[in-house]
Amino acid sequence: MNTQFITDNKGNKHSVVVPIKDYKKMLEELEELKDIRLYDEVKNSKNKSIPFEQYLKERKKKQHA
Repeated sequence: MNTQFITDNKGNKHSVVVPIKDYKKMLEELEELKDIRLYDEVKNSKNKSIPFEQYLKERKKKQHA
């Protein structure tokens, strides 16, 4: 990854510039990590689960209500 740093007059780093390709890849990986954490949270919860298809039907009903 070819990164560039934006610094102040004293050389303190304040920002970083990364190529857009790398930035998009980082966003995708963060989204995947978020999904994994959410999955783990739901899996470890004591809440009753429902089939995904049922969830989609209920969600659709709520959107049209």
